[in-house]
Amino acid sequence: MSNSPEISTEASTNEQLPTRPGTWESHHAITGLMYRYTERIDAGDFEGLGAIFADAAITADGTDIEVRGAEAVADYYRSMNVVHADGTLRTRHMAVNVITDIDEDAGTATARSGFVVLQQTPALPLQPIVTGRYRDRFTRVDGVWQFTQRHMMVDHVGDVSEHLSFDLAAFIEGAS
Repeated sequence: MSNSPEISTEASTNEQLPTRPGTWESHHAITGLMYRYTERIDAGDFEGLGAIFADAAITADGTDIEVRGAEAVADYYRSMNVVHADGTLRTRHMAVNVITDIDEDAGTATARSGFVVLQQTPALPLQPIVTGRYRDRFTRVDGVWQFTQRHMMVDHVGDVSEHLSFDLAAFIEGAS
């Protein structure tokens, strides 16, 4: 059992979860990992994504799938994303409103954040295509922070036809 608080998947305007800021170095390392994810996904660097999540589980609302391991993560992202002629996804993933809770003594942390994905292709003008939330867990191993879990929740979906190989709307609670 972890000393970190449970990751809440509920959206609440009155959320009063404890937050421990940790050291600047830990906060910077953790948010850096989160931002490297956005850099790798936008570039279509699926092996890089696998490396970032090599020791983590990836889960999402609306599915029972749990993806673990560098190769499985790379294959997971490769199978669901559309790579364009320039080798990228033609997207800009943004992690926003990051709130970290760092337990320096235990070497564990959680982060809550939102995400917005923008996309522009020859067939699609620049626009937001999906928004949602990430609930992440981290652990420090030999002084280095790493992901141990990423849970994804989709809140709003626009035109993802140029981004994903499946219908993302099915992953929104209450969608028919």
